[in-house]
Amino acid sequence: MTQKLRWGILGCASIAKRSVIPGLQQSRHNEVVAIASRDQAKAAQTAEELNIPTAYGSYESLLEDSSIDAIYIPLPNHLHKEWSIRAAEAGKHILCEKPLALTEAEAAEMAEAAAKAGVVLAEAFMYRYHPRYELLKDMITAGAIGDIRGIRSAFTFNSSANYGNVRFRKDWGGGSIYDVGCYPINAARILLDKEPEAVTVQAFFSPEHDHVDMMASGLIEFGGNVALTFDCGMWAAYRNPLEIVGTDGLIEVPYAYSLPEDGANFFLTTGEGRKEIEVPRANAYSEQGDHMAEAILNNKPLRYSAEDAIHNMKVIDACLQSAHERKRIVL
Repeated sequence: MTQKLRWGILGCASIAKRSVIPGLQQSRHNEVVAIASRDQAKAAQTAEELNIPTAYGSYESLLEDSSIDAIYIPLPNHLHKEWSIRAAEAGKHILCEKPLALTEAEAAEMAEAAAKAGVVLAEAFMYRYHPRYELLKDMITAGAIGDIRGIRSAFTFNSSANYGNVRFRKDWGGGSIYDVGCYPINAARILLDKEPEAVTVQAFFSPEHDHVDMMASGLIEFGGNVALTFDCGMWAAYRNPLEIVGTDGLIEVPYAYSLPEDGANFFLTTGEGRKEIEVPRANAYSEQGDHMAEAILNNKPLRYSAEDAIHNMKVIDACLQSAHERKRIVL
């Protein structure tokens, strides 16, 4: 594939500058041609820092640029729906940060707008494009650990002192379930290849942080008597492990979602002992971009459709309802 997908970046969020833009620039089939901010000076500075040709002082101007094929949206959660729909109406393909929306209904509305416009809408769960997740699925399918009996996972970090963080704005879609709890939920759905039947979540809603959930622990029930137990938090020590327990073995992934450069390997324990499984080095952000480019430019099937994001939001809705009402929610 010689043609490259031309990207516009809708906002100068740290995740865009630190990870997504460099990942796209290092990929095989993508190029970043423009970035926008509501502050022209900020857009220009970011463009200069990251060697992006064009800077716009409004999101609308970027969407009007006919040279752009696809838009990446790293805006706060409450803006995902509005700008994804506006990007779709402008004929742009969309990669939107997780969580895709604030509710299942919003996600469905976004997917409908993309389908009507004939554009691709994808959720930016970069971790799942790393080659190790295909390897994990292949090992599970091949019976390397027998039948799955349970999955345990966590994603926590501590940014509690940063009171101006958008993650601490309740009306902006703040909270740990939206921000990091969505990862274990998504991973369990992928690895089990099924949707949950019920959820139960306990959460700590912090008065110091606009009453968003700063820590949450949950049980996600799947069919076949299998469950995900998880915790997530923004006021706890950093960790993001994943453990898949089978009848005949165990898979341990020390860095399941956010990983250091050399941290992609995982461990398999069976009756023959514990061994480290080596995984090819890869930039998950580059892999995500290349997968989208191949889907858009070469009409290859999108591995994770907008429908997948709708299903994930359904579970997140139930988790938040369970945490607020302190009861089990049947899906």
